[in-house]
Amino acid sequence: MGSLLSCLSDPSPSSSPPPAVKRRSSSASSRRASSAAIDEEALAAAAALVLGQRGSFAGVGGAFERSASVRYAAKRGGQQQQGGLGFPPLPRSSSTRPRSLADPDLHPQQLLAKDLNTKDLETNIIVLVHGGGFGAWCWYKTIALLEDSGFRVNAIDLTGSGIHSYDTNKIGSLMQYAEPLTSYLKSLGDTEKVILVGHDFGGACLSYAMEMFPSKVAKAVFLCAAMLKNGHSALDMFQQQMDTNGTLQRAQEFVYSNGKDKPPTAINIDKSSLKDLLFNQSPSKDVSLASVSMRPIPFAPVLEKLVLTEEKYGSVRRFYVETTEDNAIPLHLQQSMCESNPPEKILRLKGSDHAPFFSKPQALHKTLVEIATMPLVQTS
Repeated sequence: MGSLLSCLSDPSPSSSPPPAVKRRSSSASSRRASSAAIDEEALAAAAALVLGQRGSFAGVGGAFERSASVRYAAKRGGQQQQGGLGFPPLPRSSSTRPRSLADPDLHPQQLLAKDLNTKDLETNIIVLVHGGGFGAWCWYKTIALLEDSGFRVNAIDLTGSGIHSYDTNKIGSLMQYAEPLTSYLKSLGDTEKVILVGHDFGGACLSYAMEMFPSKVAKAVFLCAAMLKNGHSALDMFQQQMDTNGTLQRAQEFVYSNGKDKPPTAINIDKSSLKDLLFNQSPSKDVSLASVSMRPIPFAPVLEKLVLTEEKYGSVRRFYVETTEDNAIPLHLQQSMCESNPPEKILRLKGSDHAPFFSKPQALHKTLVEIATMPLVQTS
């Protein structure tokens, strides 16, 4: 999204341990085999979503249908026990290092306190709002992790995004673009609240929704997103960052569905630039998924200046999550937004590119749970 705005960013025990070289080789092989299996599972689950098997995401969204994930997880577990394709099971790593948040084999239950009960929280409903060009499909890892931790999760397809069938070129306002999100919030009961998580240009949709339904938003999380102030547009915010090497400008492809003599109606991102610009730290299979799933970004909502009041927008608790290896919205621009419009707390995902749901899913999950469980600190 930053790019489009810059133009106008066990084994059996033995009597003696094997040599150290063999231990390192065994560990590396095990990690590669585990990573490959996880990639296969993740891509299969995401493909099911893109093909519409999760039809509940159409319109205002719905709960994640996990049958594909469970099916492939069971298959993978069987392969690990059988050794896969009839081969003996791979030896386990002899490394004694503690598992890190980036370890793909780390289960969410190991990340959290065992006594976490999401029903005791102000709300256990988390609504995920994608960024420009993305769709609900991009959250597939995050959805699974949060649901396994006890949260109720909805991922929204904004108008003309993901499997929402509307023509992107016909979107004329931020209100129209964010309609699936605002319709969902409107459908909530009088006492129901949610945690909104917005990525990239989805941050503008969060701000708009916070102004419309402040009583229904317990917390708003801006994930390397446009966190706008009153009277500002996404274009205003991102024009602070001028690309010095031309990468962002070269990645943009403007669409003029109303003719060249009229303003652009949408923007595409050149597929050859996707990895360097958005996914420079993400697994290759997630990059492939994005390359066949991303859709044009509507241009009119980018230009729209928001009207935000302290009484409504300002009453919602805001959090910002920085991504340190972000080439689309560089860290210094994220920090500039936080300085000019300070949130309650700033958190950071080290080593993450512009797609932390791909590059750092476990760390993102831990951060979202931390925010969800963060009590309000009363000030005197």
